[in-house]
Amino acid sequence: MTAEVSFTIDTPLGSRSTSVSYRREGTGEPLLLLHGIGHHLQAWDPVFDLLAADRDVIAIDLPGFGASPALPEGTAYGLSTVVPILGALCEALDIERPHVAGNSLGGLLALELGREKLVRSVTALSPAGFWTPSERQYAFNVLRMMRLVAKALPVPVIERMSRTAAGRTALTSTIYARPGRRSPEAVVAETLALRSAPGFGQTLAAGQDVLFTGDVPGVPVTVAWGSGDRLLLRRQGVRAKHTIPGARLVRLPGCGHVPMNDDPALVTRVILDGSRPVGEVPSRPEAQLA
Repeated sequence: MTAEVSFTIDTPLGSRSTSVSYRREGTGEPLLLLHGIGHHLQAWDPVFDLLAADRDVIAIDLPGFGASPALPEGTAYGLSTVVPILGALCEALDIERPHVAGNSLGGLLALELGREKLVRSVTALSPAGFWTPSERQYAFNVLRMMRLVAKALPVPVIERMSRTAAGRTALTSTIYARPGRRSPEAVVAETLALRSAPGFGQTLAAGQDVLFTGDVPGVPVTVAWGSGDRLLLRRQGVRAKHTIPGARLVRLPGCGHVPMNDDPALVTRVILDGSRPVGEVPSRPEAQLA
């Protein structure tokens, strides 16, 4: 079940109220989950219950995506705005320095939260921001095309395509290495989320000049990359390791850009190991893949 929390943020037009949709379950140390551009919190469904067995898990719809409304008028979608909003969200939910795991845009936001010391640990799955200009342009062109297709297809066609493995592949193979595993209902929901996200265009525009540089000192960081990532190529993971020398770089064999659906068990192990409390010995050493 999802819920909604409202809180006040600073905008160029003064203090305004904004709302974020979220799902929260489980016990243990808090773990915040951040999805990528155009997606929604249901991207974490394949791993949510597995994580909730060990953590207090909070998956959110980023502002302007999923069921979360657009940011108030005049509010930018850049990192300098969204990161403080996520900090305010944690305060509204009474969460003090959660662990955070993010995918793609969510991975970049997770790293920025780590740099601001707003979280206890960071697990970034194929995070944005480690691209060359040409790689960024390629990724943005692919995302724009995915959005155009999602908006152009009538809903009955999307529903019909989702009922076959071939149709699910056509709709989602850019982000999943094993698109046939995604349920028809999930494919329809995420395609509709992509077409209707009010924050998509402004978020993409804000990312044109984004490049993650500098370390994330004092916060444990795990960077994981799918071997079959077709959107942000896996060589960007090597750049991330060079940028953040203390990070643990993990390979996700057989996974695409959104790996939670491709290998839920592996992604769960990586996140749990990356977010384990200080002094806790990993219960599954095989998760140390790189």
